[in-house]
Amino acid sequence: MKWADYCISKLSLTTDGMIDNVYVYEDNGNSLDAIGNQNRGWMVQQVNKGKTFCSINKNDDGNWNKIGDFSYDGSIFRWYLIPENSTRRKTFVSYYHKGDQDYRTKFENLFEDIIVSKSVEEGDIDSDNSDGYIKQLIQKGFLRDTTVLVVLIGNKTKCRMHVDWEISGAISTRVGGVSGLLGLILPDHPDYGTDKATHSLMPSRLSDNFKSGYALIRDWTDDRIKMQSYIEEAFNRKNEIYEDIDNSRIQMDENTCK
Repeated sequence: MKWADYCISKLSLTTDGMIDNVYVYEDNGNSLDAIGNQNRGWMVQQVNKGKTFCSINKNDDGNWNKIGDFSYDGSIFRWYLIPENSTRRKTFVSYYHKGDQDYRTKFENLFEDIIVSKSVEEGDIDSDNSDGYIKQLIQKGFLRDTTVLVVLIGNKTKCRMHVDWEISGAISTRVGGVSGLLGLILPDHPDYGTDKATHSLMPSRLSDNFKSGYALIRDWTDDRIKMQSYIEEAFNRKNEIYEDIDNSRIQMDENTCK
């Protein structure tokens, strides 16, 4: 079913609140084909040709759905809220693979077009290698140009040494550029929905940086606008309060739970 002639997934505004540019897909009825960035002038031209526009959003299975239609009165566009058409931050997701893979998959499905994924994918690292070599591959090959490290905080994330290594590497100048830190409390975690972030229930190195004010901790959300704002805030902190980074803790050398 065709929703409109063109579908908009991201949008940015000028300082006076007018549309500056949008990210556009052409709706072919059974598929959406990316056109890319277009400006307000192009949109007006299309409307004058009788073309229609709608806002779209991602589901957690990675598919698009229609939110609602754009309207145009000859002067002003009106639309349903969507993420900003802004710089996509290079993002690495650190998580407990056995327990929280579903949320890692949801993160990629929901937000893949508002980030540049730097995360380790299946097959990227040889599982037969020693832990030390895996650590080197992660830090030297995957974190070098990451700008935001996202930590999925589940019940056992705090006791996984690979998560500790990834956080340590992400905030170390020896690995590359320093990353912002964003911790996302998952829905099955005791702190979720409580407005609390208990230090003893998150990875210790993340806790150190939460105490210092460097790390941002938020509840998991499917809301693309909220998640984009969280990632951007974490990114900004790495530039604004770089001196608050705490990477003094000795790295973990074993998992403390299964």
